[in-house]
Amino acid sequence: MEWYEALILGIVQGLTEFLPVSSSGHLELGNVLFRTKLEQNLTFTIVVHGATVLSTMVVFRKDIYQLLNGFFRFKWNDETKYVVYILLSMIPIGITGLLFWRKVEGLFSGNTLLVGFMLWITALLLLLSAKIRPKPGKMNTWRALLLGIAQAFAVIPGISRSGATISTGLIAGISREEVTRFSFLMVLPPVIGINVVDIITKLRGVSVQESLLVLGIGFFGAFLAGLMACAWMIRLVKKGRLIYFSVYCFAMGALVVILSLL
Repeated sequence: MEWYEALILGIVQGLTEFLPVSSSGHLELGNVLFRTKLEQNLTFTIVVHGATVLSTMVVFRKDIYQLLNGFFRFKWNDETKYVVYILLSMIPIGITGLLFWRKVEGLFSGNTLLVGFMLWITALLLLLSAKIRPKPGKMNTWRALLLGIAQAFAVIPGISRSGATISTGLIAGISREEVTRFSFLMVLPPVIGINVVDIITKLRGVSVQESLLVLGIGFFGAFLAGLMACAWMIRLVKKGRLIYFSVYCFAMGALVVILSLL
């Protein structure tokens, strides 16, 4: 992978991680377009995901500080309860990682047809969240687990993590502001954990002159793009404009499927 390819893919990751259009799906399409080595795809994907995690932490730094400050008082307060909900939401993705990680890795193999079909799933979820409008309620145990299940399915390239979790939360009756906040905070622990494992197991053997430079450029591009996209996404969800992304995902999915079959 050349440095300019890493920069472009990093920017794509930063924008699409927060916008409900599937960052992993767009990265897979980018990898196919640039013909990058398939064995490097997952490592690059994890690194740029780490960059967007950092941008999330910057945008939600006040929320994170408030949660940690309340949690480490070691009392059963609102902050502790919220942290527990985040921990509960990690259970499905944890099970997926432990039992099916090899199969998940196999999905990152340039299968554009799969990406196209999964973009249609994302489009359907976004459409349903715009049409189904239950009375808003607060976060609770079953809703946290439900969002965790949605996040676990989003390991499939083409299914948007933010799109799946936010849409599922809206359909389940969580308010727009609350589901957006929870969706972005719930991803922090699992992605940080995945990055630590990947650094230990995979990055030890890469070339310092080439691969680390490429990964660094991708990380930088994803971080800056993520800062802008995260703030933009928060405003879009509050205004209820996810339906536009449903149209985009359906059209992009159709284009990808047609090109894959030709």
